[in-house]
Amino acid sequence: MELSVSEEKTKFILKEVFSELLEEKRYLFTEIMMDAIEEIGLANAIQEGRQNEFVSEDQILSILRGQA
Repeated sequence: MELSVSEEKTKFILKEVFSELLEEKRYLFTEIMMDAIEEIGLANAIQEGRQNEFVSEDQILSILRGQA
């Protein structure tokens, strides 16, 4: 026996599942989204950093110490 579901029904089911996830597991969804945003930001920072000159360790430490 083969089960087939129309594209419209599939979209409806996925929307229902997503909606239920947001309602019942909001903290989990928020955590996943925050992790994804952090990863994108890190990837962008790495990409941008590769286009510029490297910064010395002394420069970084002076910035962290508030001496820059």
